[in-house]
Amino acid sequence: MVVIGWLTFCLLPGYTIAMLKTFKHKGLSELWAGGKTARISRQLRTRILQRLQVLDVITSPEQANVPGFNFHRLHGFDPARFTVHVNGPWCITFEMDGEDVTGVDLEQYH
Repeated sequence: MVVIGWLTFCLLPGYTIAMLKTFKHKGLSELWAGGKTARISRQLRTRILQRLQVLDVITSPEQANVPGFNFHRLHGFDPARFTVHVNGPWCITFEMDGEDVTGVDLEQYH
């Protein structure tokens, strides 16, 4: 069992473990790999890491639909892209490649 804050995921034998595969945003990649980066505001880092931890264990995009994330699919993208809200205009967008999360980006909307 994996506990991420208030989320709990059960990892059973025989199930594959999904993971974050690729990043479009270099700051997200640095934050995920080392826990720090100068490319992302300090005020956003905790919320971003919480969302990346969830994205690291999901196997389908709908599993990112948790309270406070404002998850939804973005229109007009092929392959499909999805978004979770971080704070203010900031969102993390991503794609799915099978059960893996790819193309993770930090974008400012609105």
